[in-house]
Amino acid sequence: MTAHRGRSGPGAPGGPVAFEAAVAAVREVRLRPELVLAEVPAPARIAPFSWAVAGDVVVGGDELATGRFILLHDPSAPQEWGGEFRVVTYARADLEAELGADPLLGQVGWSWLEDGLANAGAGATGVGGTVTRVLSEGYGALADRPASVDVELRASWTPLDPDGVAAHLRAWGELVCTVAGLPPLPEGVASLGLRTR
Repeated sequence: MTAHRGRSGPGAPGGPVAFEAAVAAVREVRLRPELVLAEVPAPARIAPFSWAVAGDVVVGGDELATGRFILLHDPSAPQEWGGEFRVVTYARADLEAELGADPLLGQVGWSWLEDGLANAGAGATGVGGTVTRVLSEGYGALADRPASVDVELRASWTPLDPDGVAAHLRAWGELVCTVAGLPPLPEGVASLGLRTR
């Protein structure tokens, strides 16, 4: 697993040391076994340092949801971030058409993110994003295909505690599993570990 290294280089004050510690912490996070993760190339132009992981919720061989978690680090603490770290996330799943017709779907989707952050103890500031739904209906040769709704949640935020970035990966993991329709794990039940591709 690799992280993008920016121009500041190893040993820069408040830079790579803090970033590498955060990456090491998120790599140790244990998520639900249904969420299969793989490190992927992170965007190199958004911040001097970045790390990314993609995840798919797979149950019985079926992919129920997909998402991405990107950790950005800029030692200059950009004013629009309000800190040195920024998390950028994405989660997408196909829903039944009836669920997509619910006028409250956007609010419900956003509450999944807020609940994930709260449940993981991931304090954040500057939380913002969108919930988008797309209705797909088949016509002509595809008229027999049932209508479906694709819901996509994109969000970003600044962790309040840079040393607690791992909680933010747990929050994202809960979000992706919720979007997939998985019930929450019962109180006191821990996941068995992290599966990677």
